[in-house]
Amino acid sequence: MIPIRDVNPSRSTPIVNYLIIATCVIVFINELTLGPAIRRFFMLYGIVPIRYIRPDVAAHFTFTSQLIPFFSAMFIHGGWLHLIGNMWTLYIFGDNVEYALGHLRYLVFYILSGIIASLIHIVTNPFSPVPTVGASGAIAGVMGAYMFLYPRAKILALVPIFFFITFVEVPAVIFIGLWFILQFYSGTLSIIAGSGAYGGIAWWAHIGGFIGGVILLKILKPRYE
Repeated sequence: MIPIRDVNPSRSTPIVNYLIIATCVIVFINELTLGPAIRRFFMLYGIVPIRYIRPDVAAHFTFTSQLIPFFSAMFIHGGWLHLIGNMWTLYIFGDNVEYALGHLRYLVFYILSGIIASLIHIVTNPFSPVPTVGASGAIAGVMGAYMFLYPRAKILALVPIFFFITFVEVPAVIFIGLWFILQFYSGTLSIIAGSGAYGGIAWWAHIGGFIGGVILLKILKPRYE
């Protein structure tokens, strides 16, 4: 199922959500100008688990250079489809969560969800030398919060069935619940395969971000539900 929109209009302007989307777009446009240097850019500002696990590798980095990727990686994307998919999902779900938390707490919530996702990715894929980038972990946190805040909200989804395409309205608890089950199933396969990023996707980062988002929602106590 591909989300098209939610039937749950926000009652305020999601300023922070728009700023996050704009930042990701601007960073991606900058990526397009880097040419061959993009690989070094990913290595420096993406999450590379082995940098944090092996002391001989970590010794080449300062504390600051190790800390920066936990913030920068969630604003970097690996391609147009990666960017569009993430930003569209954030656009659909983020506005309502921002309304519930308020602008400042939503920003804190988003950043912390992304950091938790990165930490879980490092733990589940500790010796990977491959940089992981993208807002998926933070957005998973947003989806987790949305599911608990608005479980009955309808999500208009595109559902391909063989050669046919149809649109259906699905309650958020079902849509996001099925999404989470898919992440958990794929994450389990990644463990069996001996990799935390089965199929090139950091599934456990999504799972960690989702669970982190649910916990953070309870801690930050939304003003509206």
